[in-house]
Amino acid sequence: MATAALAPPRPRLLSPATVGLIGFLTLVDLFATQAILPSLARLYGVSASAIGLAANASTLGMAIAGLLAGVLGRHVDRRQGIWLSLALLALPTAFLAFAPGLLTFALLRIAQGLCMATAFTLTLTYLSERCSETGATTALAAYVTGGVASNLVGRLTAATIAGWLGPSASFLFFAALNLGGAALVAQALSRGAPMRMIEAGRRFWSGWADHLANRALLRLYLIGFLILFGFIGTFSYVGFVLARPPLALSMTALGLVFLVFAPSMVTTPLAGAAARRIGPAAAIVLSLLLAIAGLPLLLSNALPAVLIGLALVGIGTFFAQAVATGQVGRTADHDRAAASGLYLSFYYCGGLAGAAAIGQVFDRLGWPAATLGIGLSLALAALLGLGVRR
Repeated sequence: MATAALAPPRPRLLSPATVGLIGFLTLVDLFATQAILPSLARLYGVSASAIGLAANASTLGMAIAGLLAGVLGRHVDRRQGIWLSLALLALPTAFLAFAPGLLTFALLRIAQGLCMATAFTLTLTYLSERCSETGATTALAAYVTGGVASNLVGRLTAATIAGWLGPSASFLFFAALNLGGAALVAQALSRGAPMRMIEAGRRFWSGWADHLANRALLRLYLIGFLILFGFIGTFSYVGFVLARPPLALSMTALGLVFLVFAPSMVTTPLAGAAARRIGPAAAIVLSLLLAIAGLPLLLSNALPAVLIGLALVGIGTFFAQAVATGQVGRTADHDRAAASGLYLSFYYCGGLAGAAAIGQVFDRLGWPAATLGIGLSLALAALLGLGVRR
């Protein structure tokens, strides 16, 4: 027996630009802090691995909320849940400006992750429910592209404001962006998103169990874990390498380094079309091989070589993540909110694991060993990608 599904109202047409802007404002806080890690390490008097783990504690919140939003999201009006999550996000973001110690800082980052992942998961569900298969692919690519833009603009803005006014001013600015995102969602999305059919007597974790038993989905979850493991490991600690001799870049210059994400804003929207044309397996494997090819350049003492390497890592990982995200929605045959939530949980657990593991390798063995660990994670993701089916 199942409860009746509510008939969806006529949805508003969302342009890719609007979807991308919502993605940007949802995730702009997630990685912006990485651009100012050297200054935060000095502020709190801690090591690179300690501040890297604290700053990336947001991924723990993302993992937890991804699971909860996936199974509880079926009871929530999508639009209301998204704008409320973004409005609440402004609170821990603003409080970060006044965090007295590293533990408080990490807890606030977890709270940010809880809010961001709730908005992220509900938005993915909203798009998959309201769009045709082709339209959903385009919308998801636009949403992921907004996330790419948040990496670029967020890091650049955070470093610039921190260089001029200090880290506290940077966090207050991002709190204002969170409120802007809530206002945009409240205006742009349709009211009353549909409720899913729910089988009576099913436990809330039944969706997780079903999807984890699906080998095709589990493969995608592990790919997502490894992609963010390598991405976080790269971009959390490369700033420390660039800030010390022989390159010794200033805080403002470090922000400009993240213009390396600009090419990803052009390539990521092509992920959906590439997956349809050559297949998701080839798209994932080729993009990850491109990212791996950029890693040796990160060991150079020449800034142009390092920038090219970072651009290749960004292009490859974002492209692969966009393909895997879209593939999850097409692979799950029911309860897509839970499927998307599980993917996000694996994905962001990979980020936290990358921050912790690569940070320890970086502190103890240095940057060359860290890049080797990053390369191994991306190579394993590519190996798993060979088994992804249309």
